[in-house]
Amino acid sequence: MATYSYNAKDKNGRAVNGVLEGGSELEISEVLHRQDLVVVSIELAKGKKSSAGHKHGKIKLDDLVIFSRQLATMIDAGIPLVQCLGILSEQIENLPLREVVSTVRQDIVAGISFCDALAKHPQVFSNLFINMVRAGEASGMLADILDRLAAYLEKSASLNRKIKSSLVYPAVVVTIAIMITSVLLLKVVPTFKGIFDSLGGKLPLPTVILITISELFRKAFLLLAGGLVLLFILFKKYIATEKGRYNFDKLKLRLPILGELFRKVALAKFARTFSTLVKSGVSVLTALEIVATTSGNKVVEEAISACRSSVREGETIARPMTKSGIFPPMVCRMISVGEQTGQLEKMLSKIADFYDEQVDAAVSGLTSMIEPVIIVFLGVVVGGIVIALFLPIFKITELVSK
Repeated sequence: MATYSYNAKDKNGRAVNGVLEGGSELEISEVLHRQDLVVVSIELAKGKKSSAGHKHGKIKLDDLVIFSRQLATMIDAGIPLVQCLGILSEQIENLPLREVVSTVRQDIVAGISFCDALAKHPQVFSNLFINMVRAGEASGMLADILDRLAAYLEKSASLNRKIKSSLVYPAVVVTIAIMITSVLLLKVVPTFKGIFDSLGGKLPLPTVILITISELFRKAFLLLAGGLVLLFILFKKYIATEKGRYNFDKLKLRLPILGELFRKVALAKFARTFSTLVKSGVSVLTALEIVATTSGNKVVEEAISACRSSVREGETIARPMTKSGIFPPMVCRMISVGEQTGQLEKMLSKIADFYDEQVDAAVSGLTSMIEPVIIVFLGVVVGGIVIALFLPIFKITELVSK
C-alpha cells in the first residue's frame, strides 16, 4: 500500500491538498471523486509509509467489528466522537488499527468530517464502511448506523469462516496425502527396488509399474516442482488481469458442485450488503456501485454494474437483473415486489437470510461428501503402493513354503 499526495478542488473552486493511502492512482482518484472533489494531480509521495503498515500485523474483519461495536456503544451513551476515538486509540489491541484510529481522530480535530477522515485509509475502511458513516453523519443516526455496520461485518466474517472451514479439512488431508506419496516414491520404493534386484526373479506387473513411476518421479522431481511453481506464478499473474479474473470467476460459477456454493455466497453478500446500505439511507445508485465491488466475483460485479447503468436511465432494479441471467428468478421477483411495495430493504434482508441458510447447508453437505471421497482416495493411493511393494514378498514366501 503506497501513499499518494494529491491536489484537488472542491465545489466552490477552493484548492484542497493532502495525502491518501491506496493501491493505485486510480483508487485514490475514486476516493476523491466520492468526496465531490475535482482531481488536479496525484503523485506518489516519496519516503512515505503506510500508516497501517504490515510491520505489526494485519487488520482483520473481526477487529473492525469490535471497533464499530464499541464506537457505536460510546456514541449512543452521549460521549463526543473525538473522545470516543481517543479512548479506542488507547485500548485497541491491534497496533495498525490503533494507529489508524489515532490518525482519524487527529484529522477530525483538524476539522475534517469523520467519513472523509476514514476515506484517507481505503486499505482499512471499505467504500461500504465510509458511505454508511457518511449516511449516519448526514441523518444524525451515527450510533445506529455503526451498530448496523458491526452486525453486517459480523455476518460477513461468519460467512468467510464457513467457507474457509469447509476448504481447510480437504486441503490439509490432500496435502498430507501428497507428502506421504512423495516420501514413498522418493525413499521407500527405491529401497525395496534394491532388495528386489538382489533377490532376482521376475517382479509382478503392479510392482514394475510402481518402480517405473518412482524412477521417473525421482529423475523429474525438481523439474516437476519447478513447473508447478512456474504454473502457479503464471496463474496468479493471469487472474490479476481484468480478463483473467473474469474468466476465472466465470469458471468458478460453472464448477459441478462448488459452482453452486460460490453462486450462493455471492448472492448472500450481494443481498446483505445492498440491504444494509439501503436501510442506512444510502442512495440506490451509490449502493449498487458499492455492492458491485464487494460481491467478490467479477461476473456478478459486471451484472450489478450493468444493472446500475439501467437504473440510472430510469429502469427498475429487477428487470436488468432478470436479463443478466446471473440472479435466480426468486431473487428478481422478491426485489421487484420490494420495489413496488417500498420494502426493498426488507426483501433484500430476507434474501440474505435465505442464502445464508443455503450456504450453511451447502457447506455441511460439501464437507460430508468430501470426507469419504478423500478417505477412498488415500486408501487407493497409499494402499495401492503398499500392496505393489509387498506382492514380490508374498510371492517369495509362497515359494519358500513349497
